[in-house]
Amino acid sequence: MNQIAVIGSGTMGNGIAHTFAQFGYKVNLIDINQAALDKALETINKNLGRQVTKGTLSAEEKDNTLTRITTYSDLRAGVEHADLVVEAATENLELKLKIFRDLDAAAPVHAILASNTSSISITHIASVTTRGAQVIGMHFMNPVPVMKLVEVIRGYGTSDETTAKVMELSTKLGKTPVEVNDYPGFVANRILMPMINEAVYTIFEGVAGVHEIDTVMKLGMAHPMGPLQLADFIGLDVCLAILHVLHDGFGNPKYAPCPLLVNMVRAGKLGVKTGEGFYNYAAGTKDAPVSSKFLN
Repeated sequence: MNQIAVIGSGTMGNGIAHTFAQFGYKVNLIDINQAALDKALETINKNLGRQVTKGTLSAEEKDNTLTRITTYSDLRAGVEHADLVVEAATENLELKLKIFRDLDAAAPVHAILASNTSSISITHIASVTTRGAQVIGMHFMNPVPVMKLVEVIRGYGTSDETTAKVMELSTKLGKTPVEVNDYPGFVANRILMPMINEAVYTIFEGVAGVHEIDTVMKLGMAHPMGPLQLADFIGLDVCLAILHVLHDGFGNPKYAPCPLLVNMVRAGKLGVKTGEGFYNYAAGTKDAPVSSKFLN
């Protein structure tokens, strides 16, 4: 596999493009919004610059990485020579189904179609294509250039050959791939989201405050970041969407989202991306104070 196409130039998409390009692959980064593509290239340039400053990348390697990335606002043109397409669009089922229908028609017959979805069924996504054996999940973790895990999700019809190729490719990116089967939330979010939801319930029921809950998990359980701060970084809307997938997929009330989380999303308090969630990010993400809503 030499030619990679990445659909979506947001946080995950530009991180995936950055990583593939850094490891020598030619990458077509595709988005319908040219302004978003320009912003993505700025972000990649900035993040590569940080690597140069830290001494983990040379200035020459940075320049070479950037030259391997080409942007496209037309999906068909961007994927026509792709060996692998990684979809990293918004976590919305109908949008992903449309993208995969279009990809099936536009990508070469040999191309593997992967989704970076964090919870949506790969089997469902594959059902709208004529190449179910070549559809798979590649769930990268954020920030993609730093985090080592790739959750490789096999749909019901994903072939052994496709799985082996994606596992090998992930290893070539310096990642640790973990193969999992296609059930709601896969492994990472099936375990993580109920923990975050329980942390929100702990506030909702008045057991403890935001800072106290996160401190217990950081110091008591050796988590690098507390669950509420992590939820802010993921996006509270994304957390809510994944909980809905778990709740609908299993029909188990233990996955029902906390009413406080629902209200925060309705109010537009989504975390870092809106400047406020459980913490306030008006002055940046470092040492963010607890949002006034949660102060006693």
